[in-house]
Amino acid sequence: MDMDNNSLTGRNNRLKFADLFLLCGYAAFIYWLSEQPKLYAPMWFAHQDKIYHAGAYSILALLTWRSLRHFIASPSGMALLTLLFCSFYGATDEWHQYYVAGRTADYTDWLADTAGAAVAVLVLFNNTKAKYDG
Repeated sequence: MDMDNNSLTGRNNRLKFADLFLLCGYAAFIYWLSEQPKLYAPMWFAHQDKIYHAGAYSILALLTWRSLRHFIASPSGMALLTLLFCSFYGATDEWHQYYVAGRTADYTDWLADTAGAAVAVLVLFNNTKAKYDG
């Protein structure tokens, strides 16, 4: 079944909007979590919060990658911009927490954010490169 150009363009625009909407919504969710004076999560071992940070920012990286694919064709460019965006967002998130009563800014949280994003970017980059090379 052939699709005409207008229906493909409309579908691509809806997908672009959905990807950007999910990215903005998730970034807002991270901001909301940072705004809470205390987060109640089970802690079974020391530094477990770093796993939470890495996981959250790997999801942010995935959503950023999905959004950037509509604007950037180069997997290397998407990887670099995704990592820079997630690391910057993590840094601003820690800065924001500095001003929230009951919260602290911690550079190791930022490092965990960036590491989580980097792992996701590496997986996405390798997957995308395999598609291009395959």
